Amino acid sequence: MADAARETGTALDIKYNDQGLVPAIVQDIDTGEILMMGWMNAAALTQTLETRKATFYSRSRDTMWIKGESSGHIQEVIEARVDCDQDTVLLRCKSHGPCCHVGYKSCFYRAADEAGELSFVEEKVYNPEDVYK
Repeated sequence: MADAARETGTALDIKYNDQGLVPAIVQDIDTGEILMMGWMNAAALTQTLETRKATFYSRSRDTMWIKGESSGHIQEVIEARVDCDQDTVLLRCKSHGPCCHVGYKSCFYRAADEAGELSFVEEKVYNPEDVYK
């Protein structure tokens, strides 16, 4: 089967929301697992593309932050993609440790049933109190 042809010459033209942000999904490049979702402003996206370290914008702290700068659990960006409307970013990353700040490999460690009840579908892989001192 032939490799997909890559179209070139198309400019990146991210469609940011009214707050100047775009959702960014982090996916483990080896397993395909979705690890987290964060928000990016233009500066965070530019820094991510330049450094290849997933960088986000914190709405609650009103500042940029690099994933793993406190924990050491860096998300190394191997490939950055955008969806067809350029209003969502997908970061395909090599994960250097768990992604979730509350102790799980993925931030999506719970599943909702038909009644809307949550159940845990992952085990904790580290104690956040040991990491964030």
